[in-house]
Amino acid sequence: MKQIDTYKDKNILVLGLGKSGFAVSKVLLQLGAKLTLNDKADLDKNDKAQELKKLGVRVIGGHHPVELFDQEHFDYMVKNPGIPYENPMVQKAEEKKVPIITEPEIALSCSEAPYVCVTGSNGKTTTVMLTQRILDHHLQKSGHHAYAVGNIGVPISEVVPKATKDDILVVEISSFQLLGVTDIDPKVAAIIDIYHNVHLDYHKTFENYVNAKLNVTRFQNSADYFIANFDQKDILKKEKETTKAKIQTFSEKDNSADYFIGDEYLESQSEKIMKIDDIKLPGIHNQQNCLVAIAISKLMGAENDDIQAVLSTFAGAKHRLQYVMTLDGRKIYNDSKSTNIEAATVAIPSFKQPEVLIAGGLDRGFTFDSLVPLFKEHVKAIVLYGETKYLLADAARKAGIKDIVIENTLQEAVPKAYELTEPGDVLLFSPACASWDQFRTFEERGDYFVSFVKELKTK
Repeated sequence: MKQIDTYKDKNILVLGLGKSGFAVSKVLLQLGAKLTLNDKADLDKNDKAQELKKLGVRVIGGHHPVELFDQEHFDYMVKNPGIPYENPMVQKAEEKKVPIITEPEIALSCSEAPYVCVTGSNGKTTTVMLTQRILDHHLQKSGHHAYAVGNIGVPISEVVPKATKDDILVVEISSFQLLGVTDIDPKVAAIIDIYHNVHLDYHKTFENYVNAKLNVTRFQNSADYFIANFDQKDILKKEKETTKAKIQTFSEKDNSADYFIGDEYLESQSEKIMKIDDIKLPGIHNQQNCLVAIAISKLMGAENDDIQAVLSTFAGAKHRLQYVMTLDGRKIYNDSKSTNIEAATVAIPSFKQPEVLIAGGLDRGFTFDSLVPLFKEHVKAIVLYGETKYLLADAARKAGIKDIVIENTLQEAVPKAYELTEPGDVLLFSPACASWDQFRTFEERGDYFVSFVKELKTK
């Protein structure tokens, strides 16, 4: 880890004691900062809070002490990305003109290891996992490693202290994290895709959402590379206006892009890289994720044998079109990460076999008419639950699906869906909605789905 002076002797308020708040506090202490940590939760019995106390951090839990800003000067606030800007502590910091930054900026500024960043509305985690595995396969030849960090669940600050200049960090970075970034400079940055109606409850407008995403490349220079989606022309125009990096493009359908999906191979303008039939992950959207991973990995030194070794064996990230099992000839997939309509749009056409679909969840006020053509082409029966069950049923009726079953809970939906399958079918759980009507997170929802499937096996 580089010993930078940016935060030395600075008075810093860390807002939020999650995994990243804990990890970044330890890094800031190593960089010589004076820390106050605040979380609205009671921290008296929190082991991490007590550990930070012993290291000299002032810990304040149970409430947000906005009066602190009137009593003393803070040089920075480090905000947990999930905390909205309407939070009273954040508003007070803005009123006092205290710079508000996030954990990725601090961690990456002191990383000895070079890093690449991946963002997008969908596909981030799968792309990061593919890229990390390809680069790790390459680096292990010389005794070094690639680390998957960031929004994927491992704080960057947790890995930066041990990653050397010969390692590589592959960073999944969300729009929430990017909104608070003022200066990051990845060797390679990528935006997989940007869709409407994603995180607008946080960003308020689509323009704000796009501008946050563009921070992944905004501070790059002409020695860096930016990987852009050739098929999203309006977004590509904004990316070209924003970035100073050299652009490489990828496309699902246009062979004039730098990387593209050919008839039989994933290709670049100069070579055929990987036979499509040899790729383990299902679906054209995963072929797109593979293209992004290939583009990044090649720029960071990986070779075709590294790419082929990983793409032919990697079976997918948990909850992202995750293969669960084959039960009496039915293949079952868990796509709980499908928290919006766009995610379901890429999951549903991933299979050639007839599908029985389970969907439903939190009602955010959208209709599901955009799914009608996909329902018509791919879905033979549908089982719906949660707040959106009747809205989804309306779309299913418009698609002419005859078997539409309404249930209250996911636990009731799984056996009903299985009853509607036949050998050779796919049973797909792709909710198209957030999980918060019945579950705390999409991960919890996916774990329950898998457990309900396993109950089918015992019956």
